[in-house]
Amino acid sequence: MSARRTAVIVGASSGIGRETALRLLARGYRVYNISRTPFKGERVKTIAADAAMEGEIGAAVKKAGEEAGAIDLFLYSAGFSMAAPIEHAKSGDYRYLFEVNYFGAVEALRAATPFLKRRGGRAILVGSLGGDVPIPYDSFYSSSKAALAMFAREADLELRPHGVRVSALLPGGTATDFTYARRVYGEEESLAYAPSVKKATAALANMEQGGMNPSFVADAVIKLAEKRNPPPVSAAGGVNGLVRYAGKLLPERVTDWLIRKKFNQR
Repeated sequence: MSARRTAVIVGASSGIGRETALRLLARGYRVYNISRTPFKGERVKTIAADAAMEGEIGAAVKKAGEEAGAIDLFLYSAGFSMAAPIEHAKSGDYRYLFEVNYFGAVEALRAATPFLKRRGGRAILVGSLGGDVPIPYDSFYSSSKAALAMFAREADLELRPHGVRVSALLPGGTATDFTYARRVYGEEESLAYAPSVKKATAALANMEQGGMNPSFVADAVIKLAEKRNPPPVSAAGGVNGLVRYAGKLLPERVTDWLIRKKFNQR
């Protein structure tokens, strides 16, 4: 078994995953990218897999683990978002979202676990502050990220006795192409909700593109991975930590009022 540290990243071809891969390479890690899109650069090996296709992501993680012999750091950074009114949302869209955001993470972590246990590795699942506070017309995304954070807590409870720690890291708005890949329902799909969907989506896009640089989140990933006793759930950055804390302290009706105001909702 190689003594070289190995990281397996689901979703390292862009955004937070890519920035994390670059930092890990600089630290001497062997890095695997698992995604549909190859990593641009020869120093990272891509194993093609679609997180929405059952069995693909698990097989890819297992292949990387067997080749490396062990996994020191596992990062799940794949994600999909859709802006749609609940009443008119298509089941194919929100089921696909959960396959990518939640069930893909479950399958991938299950496959990574035997290899993480070999050297007491760390697993980090990229969640979102949207899992703690609601985002208008992004209900399925927020729900999937809330589920992901609880899954990380549960996994940490189970795997801690085996030397493996699991954490969910919650970024706030981050300036990546994720904004432009969002599936946004237009007027014909949103019907009477269309004006509200348009305003909420524009506010969310502005918040993301005016938010954190993905390199900042990547630094938070590294910092969390190197903590001796990492928290099972934490926010990326002090401001986001305060937002998360305030969201837990304030009454939900107050939090929801603030959210409606921020996203230009009545």
